[in-house]
Amino acid sequence: MFIQIIQGRCKRQDEMRALGDRWLREVAPQAPGWLGGTYGFTDDGEMIAVIRFESKDAAMANSQRPEQQAFWAEMERLYDGPVEFHDCERVVMMMDGGSDQAGFVQVIRGKLDDPDALESGMHDMETMLHEARPEIIGATFAIEDDGTFTETVAFTDEAAARRGESQAMPISGPMHDAMMQFDHMVHDVEYRDLHAPWFASRT
Repeated sequence: MFIQIIQGRCKRQDEMRALGDRWLREVAPQAPGWLGGTYGFTDDGEMIAVIRFESKDAAMANSQRPEQQAFWAEMERLYDGPVEFHDCERVVMMMDGGSDQAGFVQVIRGKLDDPDALESGMHDMETMLHEARPEIIGATFAIEDDGTFTETVAFTDEAAARRGESQAMPISGPMHDAMMQFDHMVHDVEYRDLHAPWFASRT
């Protein structure tokens, strides 16, 4: 899988949402290798799109299509300023990557020192996390070449997510050890909340 994250400030949110819906109707069905996406606005007006493709080649091929270029020209005008792109060929999924039925999404950006260690320990971590935090229904780690990662975490709903994050971490045991190991792997972490996310997937 290949993930591209697109983000930028946007005050014209209704127009952006409407244009995104039109893209899904008119362009997505013919987009090569497009798998789906997670979208939303943060409280401070940042639009975030986490878009999944089968491969980088498919994503690049899609970006060259005239239909895609025409839509992007329209979309770019709706942003308030510069737009960031983050291309990630390395993707690690937790619990199959998430769910389009999620009621709340948290996007976490940071630096990862050892992607190999994260990937090798993911199975054990997701099993323990699912037992301890059942409101988490999946996540993806999209990792750039320099170790920058974007984790997209899907929750059943925001109230359950807030209750879960307020729980005290175990002071010992496998879950404690796994969380401590993860905390030592990552740094420069930032959180962005999508209170009203929307989703799309190829049917």
